[in-house]
Amino acid sequence: MTLDDESRREIAETLREAEALVRPVEPPSRTRPGLDTAGAYGVQMHNIARRVAGGARPVGYKVGLTSAVVQELIGVDEPDFGHLLDDMLVEEGGATEAARYCAPRVEPEICFRLGRSLRGPGVTAQDALAATDAVAPALEIADSRVRDWEITLVDTVADNASGAALVHGPWTPLAQVPDLAALAVDLRIDGESVARGEGRAVLGHPAEALAWLANALAEFDTALEPGQVVLTGSMTTAPFVAAGNSVEARFDTLGPVSVSFT
Repeated sequence: MTLDDESRREIAETLREAEALVRPVEPPSRTRPGLDTAGAYGVQMHNIARRVAGGARPVGYKVGLTSAVVQELIGVDEPDFGHLLDDMLVEEGGATEAARYCAPRVEPEICFRLGRSLRGPGVTAQDALAATDAVAPALEIADSRVRDWEITLVDTVADNASGAALVHGPWTPLAQVPDLAALAVDLRIDGESVARGEGRAVLGHPAEALAWLANALAEFDTALEPGQVVLTGSMTTAPFVAAGNSVEARFDTLGPVSVSFT
């Protein structure tokens, strides 16, 4: 059963306050058991619209839950998407305050930049690659405004796919990266390797995640536009981080990207 508009607004307000106060809340799926995926995207878009009205600028999207290891970690079996805004960008090599987040995790990802529009339905991975201008090494800072990351699919969807921040390195033209599926990454925390992965961990090929997003957005009569960026999902597990941690992801071909938590 889809919840009515007022119920969705109330969930959105609860999640917005949780983020602002850095005070996680009970899962919406528990407090509002009628919440379904469509309603959860309605909650997400309500909060994104509020942030944009407050001055934030959309810069792209994130695709989540694209690797088996992260799906197993969260307990779901399908991807989702969230929005990226300019106030979510953290400078590469810079620092961010751990106290801004409820329970942050880091995920090494390949970030795509669109060179032309991409509109579903029917978009394939080859279509997605043809529309891509460049790729960059990236770290997503994921965070859940739901207590203890006790989330189902609808909880993370409502919570902007648990997106919090994006750190990306320099852009490399797609033609200079011969095989994104084979591209490897070494995730390091405080200099110690904690996880390794390859692009194929993301739905078999990260371009599949970009294609999935274009087709999912078509259901909202929305297309990906030139210049927008897309995080395609974690290539490894998503470890927790805290104040004092320094994180670096070393990508083959694309190079390193790093951030520290103060």
